[in-house]
Amino acid sequence: MTSTPLVRRPLTQDWTLTPGAGPVPAAIEGRTITATVPGCVHVDLLAAQLIPDPYLDDNESLLAWIGRVDWTYRTRFTWSRGDRDRHDLVFDGLDTVARVELNGTTLIETANQHRSYRLPVDGLLVEGENDLVVRFTAPVPYANAQSLALGVRPRPYPLPYEAIRKSACNFGWDWGIATFTSGIWREVRLESWTSARLDRVLVDATPDGDGGVVTARVQIERADAGAPLAVRLTVGGESATVPISAGEATVRVALDRVERWWPIGYGAQPLSDVAVELVHAGGVIDRTERRVGFRTVRWDTTADAEGTPFTLVVNDQPVFVKGVNWIPDDALPVRVDRARYRRRLEQAVEANLNLIRVWGGGIYENDDFYELCDELGLLTWQDFLFACAAYPEEEPLRSEIEAEAYENVARLAHHASLVLLTGNNENLWGFEDWDWKRRLDGKTWGAYYYYELFPRVIAEIAAHVPYAPGSPFSPGGQHPNAEEHGTMHLWEQWNRQDWLTYRDHRPRFVAEFGWQGPPAWSTLVRSISDAPLTPESPGMIVHQKAMEGNVKLTTGLVPHFRVPEDMESWHWAMQLNQAIAVRTALDHFRSWAPHTMGAIVWQLNDCWPVTSWAAIDGDERPKPLFYALRQSFAPRVITVQPRESGLAAVLGNDTDAAWEGHLRVRRLGLDGTVHAEETLPLSVAPRASATVPLPASVAVAADAASELLAADAHDARGFWFFAEARDSSLTAAQFDLSVTAVPGGSEVTVTARSLIRDLTFLVDKLDPAAHAEEGLLTLLPGETATVRIRHRGALDAEAFAAPAVARSANQLVTS
Repeated sequence: MTSTPLVRRPLTQDWTLTPGAGPVPAAIEGRTITATVPGCVHVDLLAAQLIPDPYLDDNESLLAWIGRVDWTYRTRFTWSRGDRDRHDLVFDGLDTVARVELNGTTLIETANQHRSYRLPVDGLLVEGENDLVVRFTAPVPYANAQSLALGVRPRPYPLPYEAIRKSACNFGWDWGIATFTSGIWREVRLESWTSARLDRVLVDATPDGDGGVVTARVQIERADAGAPLAVRLTVGGESATVPISAGEATVRVALDRVERWWPIGYGAQPLSDVAVELVHAGGVIDRTERRVGFRTVRWDTTADAEGTPFTLVVNDQPVFVKGVNWIPDDALPVRVDRARYRRRLEQAVEANLNLIRVWGGGIYENDDFYELCDELGLLTWQDFLFACAAYPEEEPLRSEIEAEAYENVARLAHHASLVLLTGNNENLWGFEDWDWKRRLDGKTWGAYYYYELFPRVIAEIAAHVPYAPGSPFSPGGQHPNAEEHGTMHLWEQWNRQDWLTYRDHRPRFVAEFGWQGPPAWSTLVRSISDAPLTPESPGMIVHQKAMEGNVKLTTGLVPHFRVPEDMESWHWAMQLNQAIAVRTALDHFRSWAPHTMGAIVWQLNDCWPVTSWAAIDGDERPKPLFYALRQSFAPRVITVQPRESGLAAVLGNDTDAAWEGHLRVRRLGLDGTVHAEETLPLSVAPRASATVPLPASVAVAADAASELLAADAHDARGFWFFAEARDSSLTAAQFDLSVTAVPGGSEVTVTARSLIRDLTFLVDKLDPAAHAEEGLLTLLPGETATVRIRHRGALDAEAFAAPAVARSANQLVTS
């Protein structure tokens, strides 16, 4: 008897796309279009130049018809009977409501974007040409019909995304375009095998003293009940093999010495390659691979005198979480490849982040995303895909959600970066505070999933992965958004209050908060062709999805700066106010560590060109907020904070070394004159904070409008301005600037001749591909700073000093 290995044959070639029922434009009706698989309808229509770019102007409205049309994908492939007995057609992802047909026979009808499908096709394949057809039902009418069948439930947006297992934000969000996609969005292939194949493989790496243990729990599917089979696990040059007599087996390998995996900033990220092989007659008939890291993880929620903490502990080391929320990086997610994931995640590293929360209104990202997080040391927090709505617990959703949960937990659980699975985004909060109970009138809302199903799935197949029923969430059963307990979301500041009121809160952990700002200037003018372009021109309003978003931008600006009259200054003012708002909040939250042990900013990225809360816009360009994250999350920081007894300098030391020395504190005039100076002892333990009360000589201004406080130690500095910029005596920025060409761009050196606040080079105005590595620089008179600008080709050195490029807060105060 010989072994016959499983063969995987991708079916990605020679697909076509045709429209069906629905409001199809005459120019497209009846057309046969070349299709890309994996892909979606929009990508194919764009490639065929049959639709305009949905991200430009108001093309979103022009293309809404796509989501109300049925679409059919077809291909033909040749097949000949070989020496394999079993044949499965495997779809890794269908978006969303589809009927799959092979040679005229219906194999399955699907309605879940978030899971895969394995379809046995023995007896249906024919020698020679085979016809494979996938017929997609329009998602918008389907979701509406399901909402009627299941019962209308509370949600923040008109279309019933809770009634269909499809990415919620695909129907539009307060930062996102509605695309209503359809398509074969992940790989499709034919798998042919004999005897048996690997079905589910669960891998767990656990440190044990200086060593570690890798465990693989394997389930197989058999074609031959009598075939003698074994499972072999190989890691770190060691192997173990166990026979498998029924349908499952567990195999372990113990290693004498392993290196621990750490989050970025806490140590290295060693990863070990793991191979799991199904062996028959001495040969390997199926194989899968994983990469694992050895670490322990838990969240400390032990009640204390002030409530309930939510502290991440990795390898017994408490970790201050420096996080961002993640949305799909493109509203057409099929366009996000590994290279794009890497660009975005390396930007996260550059911003001194250590955790990415994958938000529940998006998707379970591709394996590339989690693999890169493992490599980069970026912790991941994965929501189950439920967001801001009451979800039905009845069939057919109930069974679909169970299958989806089992599959995705099994797929993700081995990743060293994964530190939390969360049941939903804001649904526990919504049930308590958003009038859901009255409107539900006894209908189900998702509690079964969050409190029963997901904990059971995790306990069964991934007990090593921590779980929280929702975000926000209070572990002791208190109000889900209680400030003293667990995780909190803070949105009153953006919606109704000034950002200074972040300082009114001392949460244990902030899982969401944020402030809006427009995208980079070159992104804005590429995507909006309004003439003239104004904050309220038609395209700007289309690319502002938040309710009363521009009103909130203005309301949030005027306590700090006056609203500029010209468009480019308006753009800068709103970008700067976004950055200062979030910086103020982060500095405040970090100053209360270890009472507060993490902050996750809404949001890292955008999915199209839009005014939003993102730090990196839809064209991949960093906004000033990016520099605020980088500064507030630096390994060592000094901030000046108001306390009951007056101002204090708070020093944060997120390194393994003690921080010793002296703190130099000066009260200065805006012209640089020193009015008072104190030198104070400085001692901050590793991974700790220290609060230094400041003497009145430096902490109390004689003239608030014309003074500031500067606190310095080594290469860290904190400022305190005694008056809002708009009420200050800040003068026009005066500086000398020199430019030196360096590989990959230029170095711009600025020497201040006056106080300069938050100097930022908006160099995309000179070259859309250019960006500055640093921004939001505040310089005292006489100080010098050098900023590296990445760009291709030559740029005019004098252009860097142009007022529209070298932006500062000064420009928003002085005329």
